[in-house]
This record gives sequence, C-alpha cells and structure tokens, in this order.
Amino acid sequence: MISMLNSLAATILLAGLAAAYFLFLKEFRFLYFVFAFILGSAYFHGADAAQARIFINFDSKSEFLGIISRVSNLATHQEITLALESPYQGNVKLYAQPYPRFAYGDLIKVSGTIKHPPEEFLSYYQKERIAGIVNYPKIELVESGRGNAVKAALLSFKSHIISTFKHVLPAQKAAFLSGIVLGEREEFSKEFKEKMSLSGTTHLVALSGYNISIIAIAAAAFFGAWFSRSIAFYFSIALIILFVLMTGGEASIVRAAIMGIITLVAKEKERIYSVRNSIVIAAFLMVLWNPRLLVFDLGFQLSFAALLGIVYLVPELKRWLGVNDGGLLQWKENAVTTIGAQFAVAPLLLGTFGTFSLSSFLANILILSAVPLTMSLGFLIGGLGFISEFLARIVALLVDVLLAYELWIIDLFSKISFPIVTESFGFTSAVVYYAILAGAVYIFGKR
Repeated sequence: MISMLNSLAATILLAGLAAAYFLFLKEFRFLYFVFAFILGSAYFHGADAAQARIFINFDSKSEFLGIISRVSNLATHQEITLALESPYQGNVKLYAQPYPRFAYGDLIKVSGTIKHPPEEFLSYYQKERIAGIVNYPKIELVESGRGNAVKAALLSFKSHIISTFKHVLPAQKAAFLSGIVLGEREEFSKEFKEKMSLSGTTHLVALSGYNISIIAIAAAAFFGAWFSRSIAFYFSIALIILFVLMTGGEASIVRAAIMGIITLVAKEKERIYSVRNSIVIAAFLMVLWNPRLLVFDLGFQLSFAALLGIVYLVPELKRWLGVNDGGLLQWKENAVTTIGAQFAVAPLLLGTFGTFSLSSFLANILILSAVPLTMSLGFLIGGLGFISEFLARIVALLVDVLLAYELWIIDLFSKISFPIVTESFGFTSAVVYYAILAGAVYIFGKR
C-alpha cells in the first residue's frame, strides 16, 4: 500500500512537471517519459498482485510436497527453492542440513513451519518470487527426476565441468576457475569472499559479456564448419540460451546474452548494431520478466551501470588521457575500462555497502590482463574433461600459473585496501553524482 501511494505521488508530480514543460516549451518529449512511468508503475503493481496469489499455510507446522527448482549445496547447509504442489501454491525457500544432498527436480515431502520472510529482507525474497521460508525442517525424498529434462541435463553437464576442475587443479584454484567460467561460488570460503570484496574483484565471478563472446566464437567456429551460415546462426543462439540456463540466469549473464544475441541478429541480417538500443532492449526485456529487478537486484544495477560506464565514459577517458593503443598485454585498455566501470558503479557500492575501495582500480588493472586467457583455457579444460583427463591436466598446468597470479593479486590488495567509507550515501547523492558524470560526458563529448 505504501509503495502504491509513493508511486501515485510520483505520478502526480511528474504529471505536473510534464504540464509545465509543455506549457512553457511546447514540446512533448517529457510527456513520453511520464506516460512510460505510469505504464511501468501499473505493470509493477500488477506483477506484485499476480505474485500475491498464493495459497500457503503460514505459521503452523504442516506437511507439504514440492519439487526442487533450485538448490545450493554449501558446506554448512543447503538452500533449496521449492515449488509447492497441490493443495498449496507458491514458492518457498528451505534452509536445510548439509546432508543428505538433494538435487534439482527432486520431489520431496517436508514437515515444518512456513514463516513469512523477515521484513528487512522482504524485497529480496519478493524479487526472487519466494513467499515464505522454512528453517531446517524434516525432509523426505519421494521421487527424483521430476524437473525439466533439458535443465537437468545442463546441470549435470555443469557438474561434470566443475568436477574436472577439481580433478586437475588444487581446491582453491578449482573453485576460483569455476567462478570465472561458470559463475559458481558454492566452494568459496567466507575468507576468500571477504578478500574479493576488500580488493574490489568480486565482479570477476559475475558472468558477463566475455563469457558469452567465448561461447559465440566457439559456436560459430564449430557449427560453421559443419552447417550453413543460417543454421550455424540459430545453433549459436541456442547454445547461448542453454549456457544461461546452465549457469543459473544471473542478471549480468542474462544482460550479456540478450545483447550478444542482438549482435548476432544484426550480423545475420546485415544491419548496423547499436549499443544504445541493445542496452535499452536488454533492460526492457529483463524488467518485463521481473519488474523488481530494476530496484531490488544489485547485480542488475551493477551490470548495467558498469556497461554504461564502459560505453559512454571510456571513450571520453581515452581522449582525455590520450590513450590510442591497448599497450603491453592491453594494460592501457584495461586501465581505462576499469576506471570507467568503477566510476559508474561507485554510488551503488557506497549506497549498498557503505564502502568503496580505491585500491580496486590498480587491482583490476593488474588482474584483468590475465582473466580473458584464464577464462578461455577454463572453457577448454571443461571441454577436454569429456574427452581426456590427461589432456585437461596438460592445459591445467598453464591455467595453474595464471590462477596463482590472480589469487596473489586478490590476496595482496585485500591487505592494502584504501576504502572510502560512508554511512549516508542515499538516492539524492547518487542522482547528483550521476548528473555530474553525465554532464561531464556530454560537455567533453561536444568538445
């Protein structure tokens, strides 16, 4: 109710501004924005109303059946997302003992109490479309294999790749490579997560456009050798979609996949590719699927903010700094890209965590030169794991050196972090910051 009143107040304010804008300037451009805002607000609340149509027996112990749609097997516990079966309806999250292990598609019988999510985390659970939580219930496996057969096969494929990494590399390096290649973080220790946060390198395990580009290049080379250009095009798109499904569909990889597919379509249809239009289409489709991503998903915000920084800030930084080439191992390119992306995401990090590490600039410049090769060889190891573990071990010798360097950089800069710490960096501060940034880009761009 409060969010609806806030939206109504914002709509009235915008309508007033639009009327003033039209009366004094006789232009309609601002009216389009108001109209889009009203439609978006209505869609947001409509999606909320649709999500609220659940039937769950809250706050009393009961038995219920459900099919596992997602499971994270952590060292201390399991986090299970359960789609409830009749007579109940909705999704709940189970926090369960680490053993016995459960898997995607398992039909389980649960005995426990479904609680409403805590108020401070309510937005997160609503964004994830989870209506309730159950802490450490009694769970009994009823039947396996009730999930989607394609998704189950993809998860099995992913599990085999991670297993290959563990066989050919030491534990920490295998876990880090799984993060870089597949976005998998289940094996990360709490200490390592803290090191990545302090060094400003957490984004390395958020799947992005480079993962998609490797998939697209490999698909084009393989399918192009066997099929016509048209058939190879459709197979490449299918492979990108399957990769997104396999890796869990995080905001950053979904965004990259949509933009990657648009790039392939533009090439196939021999049309000019527009980055600006591609960004808008990707954001629109993702918000259309889940309106809460826009406000309550930090990964979504960081992904698009970093991309906008790279697209709009980096060209101006190159001109301002006189960067005309990539430099040895592309260090200049990495430096400018890092600066652009970090400037773009700084308000989000300060507003969410209250801190932003200045040392992250240098850490990312030093580490990004090695990451693309590490990622490419990681994909190669994963593929070779299905053919010959011996060949995978040979490639792993080189990856081991690269991972050792990257982990050393993360460890070093977690110890020499120079954080900016603030307790109050709210919405108004972020708006002012981005207004100044956009103004600077506009002024320097015109010059």
